[in-house]
Amino acid sequence: MKISIIVAKAANNVIGKDNQLIWHIPADLKYFKKVTSGHCVIMGRKTHESIGKCLPNRLNIVISRNKDYQTFDGGVLSSSLQDAIELARSKGENEVFIIGGGVLYQEAITLADKLYITEIHDQFSGDTFFPEISNNDYMEISRFEYPKSEQSPYTYSFVNYIRK
Repeated sequence: MKISIIVAKAANNVIGKDNQLIWHIPADLKYFKKVTSGHCVIMGRKTHESIGKCLPNRLNIVISRNKDYQTFDGGVLSSSLQDAIELARSKGENEVFIIGGGVLYQEAITLADKLYITEIHDQFSGDTFFPEISNNDYMEISRFEYPKSEQSPYTYSFVNYIRK
């Protein structure tokens, strides 16, 4: 089973502030939906709460150390990233997506086979960060650039990396 990370990050690796996304890029949300639909998504409790629901057409696994935590709309609770990955594997998933937050990305970056990164070419103030992507560990395999437009006030790129 392939372990993938999907994230939108600023040029300074900021991914959020106060448990919320900082930017709104409709094309990025559509890309996220297209890439993750039909697959398992693994997220931390805070990410789950910021979304406010389980994502449709995906097995939603929420990681929390609180065994009494209640997920929304039938999400599955797991106590660790490793247990969540094993659960996805037991369900026959061929690719699982780590979708946040910062602590989970920090743990998963050493395990991921593929990275789906939306790079926003601006810097933002925030309190949650994505870890540095090491050129020793990952190789860029594709990049699609998008200029500022009526739909997005930001220049951004969809970039894919695979583990070397």
